[in-house]
Amino acid sequence: MSRRTFSMGGVHPADNKISRDCKIEVLPIPDTVYIHLGQHIGAPAKPIVAVGDKVKVGQPIAEPGGFVSAYIHSSVSGTVKSIAPRKDLAGNPQMCIEIAVEGDEWMEGIDTSDTIVTDFPDDAKTSLEKIKAAGIVGLGGATFPTHVKLMPPPGKKCDMLIINGCECEPYLTSDFRTLLEKGEQVAIGAAIIKNVLGVDKATIAIEDNKPEAIKHMNEVLTNLRKLSSKYAGISVMSLMKKYPEGGEKQLIDAVMHRQVKSGGLPIDVGAVVQNVATALAVYDAVQKNKPIVDNSVTVTGECFPKQANLLVRVGTPLKYIIDYLGGMPADAVKVISGGPMMGKAIANLDAATLKGTSALLFLTAKQTARGKEGNCIRCGKCAEACPMGLEPFLLNRLSRAGGMLDELEKNAVQDCIECGCCLYSCPANIPLLDVIRQSKAQVMGVIKARAAAAAAAKK
Repeated sequence: MSRRTFSMGGVHPADNKISRDCKIEVLPIPDTVYIHLGQHIGAPAKPIVAVGDKVKVGQPIAEPGGFVSAYIHSSVSGTVKSIAPRKDLAGNPQMCIEIAVEGDEWMEGIDTSDTIVTDFPDDAKTSLEKIKAAGIVGLGGATFPTHVKLMPPPGKKCDMLIINGCECEPYLTSDFRTLLEKGEQVAIGAAIIKNVLGVDKATIAIEDNKPEAIKHMNEVLTNLRKLSSKYAGISVMSLMKKYPEGGEKQLIDAVMHRQVKSGGLPIDVGAVVQNVATALAVYDAVQKNKPIVDNSVTVTGECFPKQANLLVRVGTPLKYIIDYLGGMPADAVKVISGGPMMGKAIANLDAATLKGTSALLFLTAKQTARGKEGNCIRCGKCAEACPMGLEPFLLNRLSRAGGMLDELEKNAVQDCIECGCCLYSCPANIPLLDVIRQSKAQVMGVIKARAAAAAAAKK
């Protein structure tokens, strides 16, 4: 297994990790937080508090709205002021719980000390229940409820747990800082997840442009193995730097040399992937009884006056973060939630952070300018770059032709991971990702409707 990267496609954008030396700083608590009920893939959570209620930090304020859903907790102590729609980062109205801050009183039983607890329950069910109760979701971008992911369906077996420490997106550094500053907690969280899954092997995968993190995590694991056999079978793997190494299917290919088939899931090839921040959240939940009430956010961009990695309470207004760091730069024309390759432009700076908010990236007009679109010259660079083995030039043609949903599905547009490699590599500046993303949404709608009809027919 000498190959240390995924086998198909990929690109090499500049790292631009200009905030890599910024230690994680605790952001002061704002006067008001706005906690959205749809912070995860699946059904939105249902509020279990009312206007006028007093709440504490870590108190459940919303319960799962279905099997694929998650608890949501108050990130502050204070009074519930409203439960009503409020615009999210994209400018769309979403149900939200507004809480006016009054001090910082935590729920009883939550350990807020810095003491590291290395021993954890042998009973996997106990840990899984704590993970569910803590409202943990995948913090690598997808925000899939973690407790669901840790319960493979009947007939499926996990062979390896992979902790994703690649952070392959340019500019993002919060996972890197988490590995350096909370590496021991991440490793303990990985061991807890490994125990829940009942697997013998776990790998913490880190790209080789982060040598400090690789060295530190190897030292952490060496020390933990001396304390307990529970840490046996966990190793660190150094991967070659290539985008999108941190994509779930690409990471499985790089680490295990197994490919997830079209329409398949990681568990189909015996893998479960969790992000570094998710492993830390698992540690907090199981060892400290602490739910997700905060997360690390990189604030960066060449035009931004102060680079930072901040520990931010969930529901903090974006404008509050920007003002804390010196205000909006005059030459910033776009703010992105996430990285430049897969992040989404923010349409509303009055919106608040979510559990999965990883970064605020500020870009200038020059950085966001697109070249004039030309004609496709059939060079095939987009197909060479696609890590899913798709043919973006063909998907683009089918999309623009209109009404070709069957052909788009046959050519697996639904497998697109929206990584942007095709757009990045196109010499003709064709907005491949924009066009393909719209068609993918249409095809996914057809697939879901078909599945719903089939399920109804069985009843």
